[in-house]
Amino acid sequence: MLSEKKEHWEHVYRTKNPQQVSWTQENPKTSFNYIKNSDLAKNSAIIDVGGGDSFLVDYLLKEGYTNLTVLDISEQAIERAKKRQGTLGNTVNWIVSDVLNFKPSKPFDLWHDRAAFHFLTNASEKNTYKDLVDQHVTRHLVIATFSNDGPIKCSGLVISQYNEKELTSFFQPAFQLLNSKQEDHQTPFNTIQNFQFVHLKRTS
Repeated sequence: MLSEKKEHWEHVYRTKNPQQVSWTQENPKTSFNYIKNSDLAKNSAIIDVGGGDSFLVDYLLKEGYTNLTVLDISEQAIERAKKRQGTLGNTVNWIVSDVLNFKPSKPFDLWHDRAAFHFLTNASEKNTYKDLVDQHVTRHLVIATFSNDGPIKCSGLVISQYNEKELTSFFQPAFQLLNSKQEDHQTPFNTIQNFQFVHLKRTS
């Protein structure tokens, strides 16, 4: 039996195309630039958490990264991304899982998340996520959430907003801030959502 959370996202991706959901970003320039500026080898292990149908994996594959993992709770989203990649997607490790149930089989040099963390709204969920990052991320952490100037809901679900200080302090002391920015995201239906990005580096 599907969990309520999983069923929600399967329904979204089963019934809506990319131009009908707010998070579609045809050019994920901030995420892509933070990853490029991390000075990682092209065979470094990189995971996109909540990556689903995101175009970030397209950009990373074109840039020559060869050790990519995309995780999403929705099988519909993963299948859509795999279909878009064609044979190029055969090099990607596609994982259908709730991040809170994810059991990594290897460490990751870089963990990226523009989609999942801000949906965690209680301390237990957030601490489970933090433990996962602390245990399995060796070098870089790139997180984007809705900022304090952003929406309070997404896809009908309540989210947690963050500013730079709140995001950075949550992942300390294992990670320290390298870079951050707020960014206005224009949705496919021409509304604006403000995101807070942080790029953190492993220190311990």
